[in-house]
Order: sequence, then structure tokens, then C-alpha cells
Amino acid sequence: MNKKYKYLIIVILIVASIVAFGRIAANDFINFDDNIYIAESNHIKSGFNAESIKWAFTSSIASNWHPLTWISHILDWQSFGANASGHHLVSLMFHIGSAILLFLFLSKTTGALWPSAFVAALFALHPLRVESVAWAAERKDVLSMFFGMAVIYTYALYVEKHKLYKYCLCLLLFALSLLSKPMLVTLPFVLMLLDYWPLARWQKALNHQLSPARNEASAEKKKGEKRKTGSITQKKLSKPATDRAETISSLLLEKAPFIFLSLASCIMTIWAQNTGGAIASLEKLQFTERIQNAIVSYVAYLIKIFWPANLAVFYPYEPSLPLWQVFFAASILLIISAAVIYFIKEAPFLFACWFWYLGTLVPVIGLVQVGAQAMADRYTYFPSIGIAIMLVWGVVYLLPKDKLQKIIIIPGAVILAALTFLTWQQCGYWKNSITLFTHTLNVTKDNYLAHNSLGVALAAEGKVEAAINHYREAIRINPYHDSAQSNLGAALASYGKMEEAIVQYMAAIKINPRQAEAHSNLGIALAATGRSEEAIKQYQEAIRINQGYDNAYYNLANTYIKQGKMEEAVNNYRKTISINPDHDDAHFNLADILARQGKTEEAIIHFREAVRIKPTSFAALNNLGVNLGRQQRHEEAIVFYRRAIQIEPNNPGIYFNLGVALGNKGELQEAITNFRQALLLKPDYQQARQALKLAIELEVQKR
Repeated sequence: MNKKYKYLIIVILIVASIVAFGRIAANDFINFDDNIYIAESNHIKSGFNAESIKWAFTSSIASNWHPLTWISHILDWQSFGANASGHHLVSLMFHIGSAILLFLFLSKTTGALWPSAFVAALFALHPLRVESVAWAAERKDVLSMFFGMAVIYTYALYVEKHKLYKYCLCLLLFALSLLSKPMLVTLPFVLMLLDYWPLARWQKALNHQLSPARNEASAEKKKGEKRKTGSITQKKLSKPATDRAETISSLLLEKAPFIFLSLASCIMTIWAQNTGGAIASLEKLQFTERIQNAIVSYVAYLIKIFWPANLAVFYPYEPSLPLWQVFFAASILLIISAAVIYFIKEAPFLFACWFWYLGTLVPVIGLVQVGAQAMADRYTYFPSIGIAIMLVWGVVYLLPKDKLQKIIIIPGAVILAALTFLTWQQCGYWKNSITLFTHTLNVTKDNYLAHNSLGVALAAEGKVEAAINHYREAIRINPYHDSAQSNLGAALASYGKMEEAIVQYMAAIKINPRQAEAHSNLGIALAATGRSEEAIKQYQEAIRINQGYDNAYYNLANTYIKQGKMEEAVNNYRKTISINPDHDDAHFNLADILARQGKTEEAIIHFREAVRIKPTSFAALNNLGVNLGRQQRHEEAIVFYRRAIQIEPNNPGIYFNLGVALGNKGELQEAITNFRQALLLKPDYQQARQALKLAIELEVQKR
């Protein structure tokens, strides 16, 4: 019967999670990391191959080193392409898998089926999970969590029956978790807490007589009887001090390989974040401010766990927190910590799970400040499990066992239903960038990042004036936000205000000299105002900062063309294409130069690529036809001319080119029709008039 209920609970978890999160299947990518991680990453689009795997393990894009996550994104793009739905659903699958593993672990180690199910449901359906699941760029979160929960479940199997292969599997799964995201570097610490509760391994080592963890599965207290902690049974034992010391040593030594993996992951993470400049210096953010923010954030996360309102993708940092707020938060943390220690023997789950919460937040609590956020919903993904267990097991501990089911079934169902609705609602805010950042501005204040990101989204839809307003507001709130300065420059440049754009780009570079995009955009603006040599220097600086920046090479090539330096232009177009094989403009411009140099065969190759990448490019279709005609491949040329006519049916030149190709192929009647169409669209088209006259004469001679 118990096994049947387990299957039923798993099915309910899956269905409930799909109901809560299912609408993310209709969501788009957003312009906050999704573009960098997925939509605009040439490496992700290159497909699963030896080169992409090498890149995944050697890159530190966006100040992160997580090769398994990159491989996951590569496989997603290979499967779904630009269809965001598939990416989102894969993330949801990993999240559901984590919830199931959590349920299996708790039910196995405690024997408490329904409390375990409720904890898993709280974890799976809580609105704080939305950021991790609905944000495609946070695949690292759900992937790391899935492998982390697999570690915990496998660890329970290992404790139940010590087998080397189970231990090795734990280590392998832990390595996979760290290769996905270093968030779970604290997992060895969690395993030690689990050794205390629910596994009761520390009690066996520390006490002369084993005291069982208190739960509804605890056994009778008669001497000599077996004590039971879930499905893991042990006998009441009396151990000498030497044996206890050996047991403690073995427990600690058992964690040594896990700790080694954590340290290695920390080193790689610090390297990646230092390389990307993501770690805030003490000059920018004093350590006392970090400690104050950490203390307040611990309590703020607790509040959001119990009252998940006004959730946002970005919470601005407040460096000057009121001292009363810091003192109040610190008092709460100290009181709870003292209480769980005081009740450690009566209710060991409180101790284990409270320090699970405190300990697993340490890497992201802000003592080492990465990024500009004060806190983030996604950071609660793993830590909140501790609070969920404390809550559920606390209710079980306090209420009479014979009346427990009747008392909690209705309130429990109401709570889960409410969480499901709130999660469903929160998923809707992630529909697209405009919806997400409009909501973020509504629930936060002075959110410069939200203003900037909303501006980018509006600019992409052609609402440049509205975008400019948001960029200016972002700069007003935070004058040192280099992205807003650069984006404002791009918006002004789109209006032809190059001198104003140059000022903004220079301001962005002054704030962040390593912003390659600002250097490249400054180069474009300088080139547009005739300052080609200065522009070239900016492109070269952008390339120095980011050698894989394809647009910097492309812009450099364009400037060389203006200077008449064709070989330099060709070399840079080739470099652009080597980085981004799908850069249609680079293919087209390179083909155009090659065609003018008489390298028709190679020009055709690149015109074909331009057409493949952008099938609606009239210029590429037309030029491909012209160059095929030069090689007397009129049949092929006709195909591309006809496609070009479908795109621009009122272009007289394309009818003329099609007429020439048809005439060379001997199809004079159709050629005459196209020459006449060209003249109809452009009556003074002398070439078409002469060609028409010649075609008519040839047709008469043919008759």
C-alpha cells in the first residue's frame, strides 16, 4: 500500500508542477542573460561537437564557469533552435525531477510518507521557484539542483548499505552538480547535517546509547530493541570512547572528497568571476555594508518564503540600511539559532534544517558580492528546503498524532492550492521582456536595471523614444550604470545624433573600460562622422577585450572598405564568419568584394550562405543570380531571380535581370514579358528598352 501511495504522490507532484508552471511553454526568451547565454551565442548555436565541448569546458562567459550547463544549452538549441518553449520545458522537467528526488529521500529516511510529500510539494510549487524554472538562462540552477538532490538520495542509499559504487556515484553526481553551477559547494556541510538528522549517524558516534531522531517512525524505548529512523534501522549500542572517536573520524573523512570537489569548484568560480570582473571590490562595497545586507537578506528570504509577494527578477542593492533593521534581523536569526540548539535533542530536525538554510545561503548571501543585486529569488532554491522541512515536521511534532491528519489536510490543501495559483501568476510575468520588467518596476523602487532592460525591449520593437526615457531614468538612478549609458548612445545613434551618441559611449567606457560593445559602437559613431582612424582603434580595442566579438571584426571590415583597404576588409570579414558562420551581412559583403575582384566562384559560395541565413534578402538573391549568370548558369540564376521578385515585386531591376537570364537561355517570349514589366515600373529604363528591342528582333528572326 505504501508503495502504491508513493507512485500516486509522484504523479500528483508531476501534474501539480505542470499546472503551476505549464504556461512558461508560451514564454519568450528575455533580454536579461538569455541573449548572452542562448539566443545570441554563436557557440551555443554551433551544435554538439568536439569544438563546442572544448569551448564549454574552457570558457568563462558572463563571469561563470559551468560547462555542463553550456552543453545543456547546446543540446537544447540543437533540438529546439530559437523556439524558447522547448528550452523552458526542459528546465521544468529538471525541476520536477528534483522535487521527486526530495520526496523519495525524505520518505526513505524518515518513513513519514505524507509529511515528505508535503515538503516536496512546498518546494515544487512555491512562487520563489519561478525565477529558477521560468528563466531560460537559469538552466544552471535547475540542472545543479537536480544532480544535487540525486546526490542526497544516493547518499541515503549508501548509508543504508555501505557499497563503494554508491559512494562513487555520490561523488560523480556531486561533480555534475558543481559543473552545472557552483551553488551547491556547501553540500558536504548538508551531508553532515543529514548525518545528524534524519540519518542519526552522529548520535551513534557521540552517545553511549543511541538516541533516535524524533519522528513518527521512532520506535519504542525498551532496552535492546531496535531504533528506527525511517527505513534505516540501528541497534541500541554502548560504545567506548575510542570507538566513538573512530566513528566521528570516519564520518568526517567520508566527506573529504566532497570537500575537495567543493574547493576546486570555488577556485574555478573565483577565476571565472575575476576574469569577467563580476566580483565587487571592497572599494565599491565596504565589508560592513555586505554583512549588514547579508543579515537583512537572511530574514528577507524567510519573509518571502512565508509571504511570497512582490517578487522581482532584480532587487537593487541598498548600501545604507537602517541600523534598527539590521539589529532586528540579527536578533531574529540569533533567537531562532538559540532555540534550535536548545531543542536539539527533542527536535533534531530543527537544528539540521535551520543550519541547512543558513549554511547553503552563505555562497550567495553577498559576503563575496557578485553582481549588483541585493538578493535574488533563485538563491532560495536549495536553502528553502530546510525551512520547508522545519515547517512540516514542526507541525507533525506539535500536533497530536491521532488527530494530525484531520487537522492539517484542509489547511494543507488550501496552502498548496494558493501557492500553485501564485506560481502560475508569477510565470505569466515572465512572458517576455516588456512584461517582466514592467512588473519589476511596479514592485520595486529605483530599479535602474529594470529601466535599462525595459528600454532595450522597447527599442527592439521600434519604440526608441520610450526606450530613451527609460535609459535616462536608469542613469538618473545610477549614473555609473555603463550599460544604460551605452544603450542610450545606441538609441541616439539610431536617430542620427552621432555626436550625442559618442558622448554616451565615452561615458560608458569611462565607467567600464572593458565593455567591448561600447567600444565597437563608439567606433561605428566615429566612422559615421568621418573619423575612421579613431574608429579603427575602438574596434581593435573591442577585439582585444573580446577576441570572439564577431561584430567588432565586421565593423572594422566596413571601415576598411571606406578607406579602400580591400584586403584588410576581406580578412576581417573572414574572421567574422569564422566566429559566427551565420553572420549574413559579413557573407554578403565578402561576396560583393570577391565578385568585384573577379573571384566569382568564391563569391557565389558566400552569396549562397547569405541567402541560406536570410532567405528574404533581396540583395543576396539578386547578386547570387548575377554571379551565377556570369558563369552561364542561367537556369540556377532564374530560380533566385524569381524568389527575389516575390520579395520586391515592384523592383524594375530584378525583372531586367530575369529577362536577361531568360533570353540567354533562349526563352525569348518570357524575357520580353519581363523587360516590358521593367519598363512599366520604370519607363526611362534605357537598358531594359534596348534589351526588349533586341529580344523582339531575335524572336522575329527565330520565327
